[in-house]
Amino acid sequence: MKQVVQNYKSGELAVLDVPVPGCKPGGVLVRSAYSLISTGTELMKVSEAGMSMLGKARSRPDQVAKVMQSVATNGLPATYRKVMGKLDSYTPLGYSLCGVVEQVGAGIDEVKVGDLVACAGNEHALHAELNWVPKNLYARVPDGLAPRHAAFGTVGSIALQGVRRGEPQLGDVALVIGLGLIGQLVVQLLAASGVRVVGADPDPVRCELAERLGAAACGDPASTAVAAAVAELTGGHGVDQVYLAAGGGSNQPVELAARLCRDRGRVVDIGKCRLDLPWNAYYEKELDVRFSRSYGPGRYDPEYELEGRDYPIGYVRWTERRNLACFLDLLARGRVDVEPLVSHIADFDDAVETYRRLKDGELKAVAVLFRYPEQEAEKTAAAAPEVAVPAVDVQPRPARATRTPVRLAFVGAGNYATSMLLPHLAQRDGVELSTVVTTTALSGANAQRKFGFAQATTDLDAVLGDKSIDAVFVVTRHSSHAELTRKALLAGKAVFVEKPLALTEDELTGVLAAVEESGNDRLQVGFNRRFAPLLTEARKRFGARTGPAHLRYLVNAGRLQHGSWYLQQATEGSRFEGEGGHFVDTASWLLGADPVSVYAVASSGNEDLQVVLRYPDGSTATISYVTTGAPGFPKETLDLVADGKVLRLDDFVRASVYFDGTAGRRKWVSSRLPKARDKGQSAELAAFVKAVRTGGPMPVPLESLVATTAATLAVQPGLAGRAPVTLARAR
Repeated sequence: MKQVVQNYKSGELAVLDVPVPGCKPGGVLVRSAYSLISTGTELMKVSEAGMSMLGKARSRPDQVAKVMQSVATNGLPATYRKVMGKLDSYTPLGYSLCGVVEQVGAGIDEVKVGDLVACAGNEHALHAELNWVPKNLYARVPDGLAPRHAAFGTVGSIALQGVRRGEPQLGDVALVIGLGLIGQLVVQLLAASGVRVVGADPDPVRCELAERLGAAACGDPASTAVAAAVAELTGGHGVDQVYLAAGGGSNQPVELAARLCRDRGRVVDIGKCRLDLPWNAYYEKELDVRFSRSYGPGRYDPEYELEGRDYPIGYVRWTERRNLACFLDLLARGRVDVEPLVSHIADFDDAVETYRRLKDGELKAVAVLFRYPEQEAEKTAAAAPEVAVPAVDVQPRPARATRTPVRLAFVGAGNYATSMLLPHLAQRDGVELSTVVTTTALSGANAQRKFGFAQATTDLDAVLGDKSIDAVFVVTRHSSHAELTRKALLAGKAVFVEKPLALTEDELTGVLAAVEESGNDRLQVGFNRRFAPLLTEARKRFGARTGPAHLRYLVNAGRLQHGSWYLQQATEGSRFEGEGGHFVDTASWLLGADPVSVYAVASSGNEDLQVVLRYPDGSTATISYVTTGAPGFPKETLDLVADGKVLRLDDFVRASVYFDGTAGRRKWVSSRLPKARDKGQSAELAAFVKAVRTGGPMPVPLESLVATTAATLAVQPGLAGRAPVTLARAR
């Protein structure tokens, strides 16, 4: 089998072929599905290995003391040989994984072969294809929990034990210093416990992520923002607990803890940071300093970890194993969300390159997972459904004569068509409004009178058979979009269909079957936001990027009026299926790619959604689609963060881009407020008409329209399966 190892003397990292471990009594043999890189602990170890011998000694004074004691006892030559022998050996990496039980040792009866388990321990949950794991260091994964999320079990247990040491109570206010992987989990666990959380980290991206995951406020510890937030939330008294989840050699965390903690508050050290306690500050407040020892009681006790001797629950409520099982349960019930923390997933064979990119700063990540081949775990869990993204291969249509006016027909003349589309087309040069098709005669007559259609009818087939009509607009109720689009494509028309393109995978497949059958790929879906002038200018100002990006899109959708046909989910699909494609398309356009997976969680009744999209380069987009917000708050706000730049869009009335370059901090802000929100309908229609008139490419590639629709449709199975949905592209 293969395993990731490191030579601490030379710093060499390698994936070695090593023997398969035996399945000893008292444990199980586990085939890895995903293992988690601890971007704090493991990278510190990798960085230390690359240091000179003097650097290693300075970084580990505790080990130097042991060496000096050995010199005094055994002499210099013997100690030197012992130390060099230990340094010049391969050591393992990893301590948190999820996999499938492949073999059960004697004395184990609570799991069986094929069960999915999460495993812990820096000697038993290694970055290796197979691991032997003793009884008290694994826990069964709850049904429905995705293996990639269960791989967070060990680091989740570390965070959970740290929170337990702080003894938070409902209504407390806590400060979390350091918003890396452990800090982000501590924030969520505290928020789930009814604690208001302030976060401190110099990285604005991590601060934004923590706020998205439940923190009340976050900021740079060197600024006044953190102290101001603490003062506001506590009435000036200070926080009840401080959780030190930071690393490094700075003493700033413990000094900040003393300054912002209340009288007789608690300071809990979870990470590995410098702890030169300022005596006066800690003495005057009589602060209670506590250490959190890894995963919980049982850690470092060989009788517990290796021999499987449990502590009675009446005496020790939360042990290593119980903490692990508890964290998995929180994940399964949606109380903690680790998907936004996953910055990158690498194939196990690429482990060495992944560590190099992390160490060099090329890959900036909160959490990185290794994915192992032959993942039977995914099948066992039955928790990672797929949505197919169909592929089409058609020949381009011949170009039209450019001087011929484009003759348009509208199918449907409801509110959106008459307020957002037809006003832009009625006065446009080179456009002739030929026919409007409606189900009721009066609505067609009204549209004909108001916008100047040559004729109004209720006969769709007559319109589709009229060879003089170049393009058909489908602006009807959602349930009819796919079928009407299919018919219009088969009739040889260019089609503009308002979102959504389809409400089911079968409908999407039917549309693409019509494209292939007819050879007609002249299709546009009304995803107008990518055409909005303000957003296109902001995107241009933001420029190209080199690293992964993180996008946050808040949609304050508001509640629907009683009786709205949008509420007819049985026939018209869910509300997000109806309009979510707008926001998926905007995110994908800004990130320059189509999503590869979708993860969704919802509030009770599925009214408020959090949809996380992952992209091939590790970028993520989180769409918060909420109906319970204040009606006076803007409907759409968007932030894009990458490469030291931030793009901000405020409801299509103002945009800004912030830079942090060599010339100092700079920013661009849209010069003036527009007269009205321009969400891009006019520019979108102009692009569509031009494409129809000239025979040039459609404004949005067909592959992108299909990918956006598939991603939108993946939200419902994702909610049902409570797991990420892979967008499987046809080959």
